[in-house]
Amino acid sequence: MWTASSRQVYANPWMTVREDEVRRADGSDGIYGVVDKPDYALIIPLERHPDGANGRREGLWLVEQYRYPLGMRRWEFPQGTAPGLATAEPAGLAERELREETGLRAERMTELGTLDVAAGMSSQRGRAFLATELTRGAHERELEEQDMRAALFDRAEVEGMIAGGEVTDAQSIAAYTLLLLHERGAGTNDS
Repeated sequence: MWTASSRQVYANPWMTVREDEVRRADGSDGIYGVVDKPDYALIIPLERHPDGANGRREGLWLVEQYRYPLGMRRWEFPQGTAPGLATAEPAGLAERELREETGLRAERMTELGTLDVAAGMSSQRGRAFLATELTRGAHERELEEQDMRAALFDRAEVEGMIAGGEVTDAQSIAAYTLLLLHERGAGTNDS
């Protein structure tokens, strides 16, 4: 398949939408509407307490915020893109998003793999990271994130939230699967 023509039909500071006329391998014509967004980083912040502090041995940090297109508040792992449609080095973006949304800083950031958001309609891709050896600090949220909150959950709670429909963010669920594979030694670290 090749692109015969392309035109931008919409743009804002976070995304552009284009319409591509394409020619398929059999010679027939077609059209694609494509949402272009910068690549994002998703971070799974894993806090370990070797001494079982606070009654937990380990926990996962999630953020909750109002998702306007859905009209509801949702729990998910911290994630985001660089401002102004900019591209950014994935690990640096992950560190920035973690600090911005939760106030956490990670001594170790391990890449878990690549996620495609909606490959049938968007060019956006993401990198999932495991953040460990965490220290707490003040968050640095953007204006759109002012209603966000962060909380620490143990794994059973997170898995229950996924099973119960409290966590429905596809990227968060897919990244959690990458974490489980990583812990089993089957991680891909693809790019």
